[in-house]
Amino acid sequence: MTSIVPIATVSDVAAGESALLGQMLIARDLIGVADLERALELQASMGGRIGNLLVRIGALSEEQLLAVLSDQLGFPLAGRDVALPELDAWVIPGDEPVPVDWMQDRGVLLWQDPEGETICASRDPLEPSLREAIDYLFPSTPVRHVLAPAQLMDNTLDKLANGLLSATQGGDDVRHLRELAEEAPVVELVNSLLAQAVEQRASDIHLEPDEHEFFVRFRIDGVLYTRLQLPRERFNAVASRLKLISGMDIAERRLPQDGRLSVRASGQAMDIRASALPGVHGESIVLRLLPKERKDLGLERLGMESDHLALLHDWSREAHGIILVTGPTGSGKSTTLYATLAAADDGMKKIITVEDPVEFQLPRITQIQTHADIGLTFAGALRSILRQDPDVIMVGEIRDRETAEIAIQSALTGHLVLSTVHTNDAIGAFTRLIDMGVEPFLVATPVKGLQAQRLVRRLCPHCARPAAHVLPAIVEEAAQWAVRVLGDVPMRWHEPVGCARCQHSGYRGRVGIYELIPVDEAMQQAVVAGAGHAELKAMARTRGYRFLREDGLLKAWQGLTSVDEVLRVTAV
Repeated sequence: MTSIVPIATVSDVAAGESALLGQMLIARDLIGVADLERALELQASMGGRIGNLLVRIGALSEEQLLAVLSDQLGFPLAGRDVALPELDAWVIPGDEPVPVDWMQDRGVLLWQDPEGETICASRDPLEPSLREAIDYLFPSTPVRHVLAPAQLMDNTLDKLANGLLSATQGGDDVRHLRELAEEAPVVELVNSLLAQAVEQRASDIHLEPDEHEFFVRFRIDGVLYTRLQLPRERFNAVASRLKLISGMDIAERRLPQDGRLSVRASGQAMDIRASALPGVHGESIVLRLLPKERKDLGLERLGMESDHLALLHDWSREAHGIILVTGPTGSGKSTTLYATLAAADDGMKKIITVEDPVEFQLPRITQIQTHADIGLTFAGALRSILRQDPDVIMVGEIRDRETAEIAIQSALTGHLVLSTVHTNDAIGAFTRLIDMGVEPFLVATPVKGLQAQRLVRRLCPHCARPAAHVLPAIVEEAAQWAVRVLGDVPMRWHEPVGCARCQHSGYRGRVGIYELIPVDEAMQQAVVAGAGHAELKAMARTRGYRFLREDGLLKAWQGLTSVDEVLRVTAV
């Protein structure tokens, strides 16, 4: 059996020994020196293990910590090296089995494996009081100690206890909810979830309560994956913690609420938008993760083909008019707008944005956050913006007739206006504005360009393989555009496989697919004359513009994504 490292090796990082936990974490590039120094200051003032403190301040996730501790201490890791038994096969060892509530109080799991070996799982197998208690309970039986994540233990213990201890007892009391939210296990759980989400490149965290349990799901590359399943009794404490740190009212559970917070998770500074929506079984809470530092806001980093990139560059240099970016929520519209603003910012223009919310802060640009509760709406902000003599205006979203008409008037009076609308394709922007009540001649006149976009998952570069078969019709369709756009770039059709680096999904990261349509005089006249969606789309086709599916097939032709992914996203 691997020798046990003295407790000082885990807790006293300042001792100067070569195998110290903090040094190992830095060597593996999991934390920075500043993170370690901050944790050491906390340790000096309040005590505790350095690893637990690093998790608590959001410097790394519990999974990362335990993996390093497992290597340092030589203890197996439950869930990775040692499998937990199924609940119906759980055997608590001893002539007089240890009560589940005792295990909950001590934060440990005890079971007997099929070979009769007694196993004790805990977050800290070296804790002296724990080892003394185990020696007392099993004086003549060797016990194998393993490390285990708190989430895994809490989930299993709650199921074993079968509701014996209710985390929501007295949960209707606001003071009790606040106390629950401040408890160390809840704080660590929330911080660990945030760190895991950042580590796994999640864009959103979804907490969804059910009748008997609640689920934590991460949206990674646009797809939701279940990451945790816990008893419903624990939900109120977790929800209260999230509402407390995001500035919501923890006592209000009947009305929707929004909040914001800034945290440092897994070594990154993040802005988080929180939303709570009441449901039948409790509040659904969604956290949108936005990194404070974005290095991918240039047009060249959007993944556009050369013809689309040149067209968007031309639009960003227009002196006046409207550029509309369309697509559903989460399709990357805001990133495209920010990149276009950055391209338009030549240092000689006054640029003002009005957004809800301000997602990324840009240098030399005035950004306004709307506050509908005090009357600062998109329309109200736009009226005031025009008094500031802007050259370029970005409106986060055109949602109603008043905002649309002011944006159009701004474009007609010498301003370049960038905005978004929610439609399925680029041409649909005309229909959407007319449905809002804007006159067709006002819709048609100022619009310079329409863009639709989606995000498709990139194939994992480590495990993707050449596609076994691609339908001839797909190859033929893509080839027509490849000749025009890509030139002599050869076919590289690939398909997903799945590996540890992409969490066995076959995909890692996303790339945009686009539909850009310049609006000429003939198309403007057709809109004024009342042409329908199909007629306008046919006009775009005769002018040689490609649509979302075709641009996606070009990405698949180059091996960036798969045909199945393109068809999934473009709903074919």
